[in-house]
Amino acid sequence: MIRNWLLIGLLAASTYLSRIIGLELMAGRKMSPALRSYFHYVPVGIISALIIKQIFVPTDGRIVISLPVLVACFITFVAMKMFKMFLPSVVVGVIAGLFIRYLLNA
Repeated sequence: MIRNWLLIGLLAASTYLSRIIGLELMAGRKMSPALRSYFHYVPVGIISALIIKQIFVPTDGRIVISLPVLVACFITFVAMKMFKMFLPSVVVGVIAGLFIRYLLNA
């Protein structure tokens, strides 16, 4: 068990250090508009890929849509449009997903 926590700690430290080194190298440098546009859309692309991977789940050689995740994503989208704030919208979406999962398993 201690080996797992050691591995998690080392991975967290290496991730943090790589981010800090990247920030230090890029701080104060002028970027071209194309590079700035690239860095603007990378987080959106990564988050979209992660969400799609969670919605479409492979089960028994088929792809199945996860209803709780799909509903939670939709509710999070609606909350984002209403609140215009990220964290409260995500909290509302997570609670909605847990509630839907509870209703489906009950």
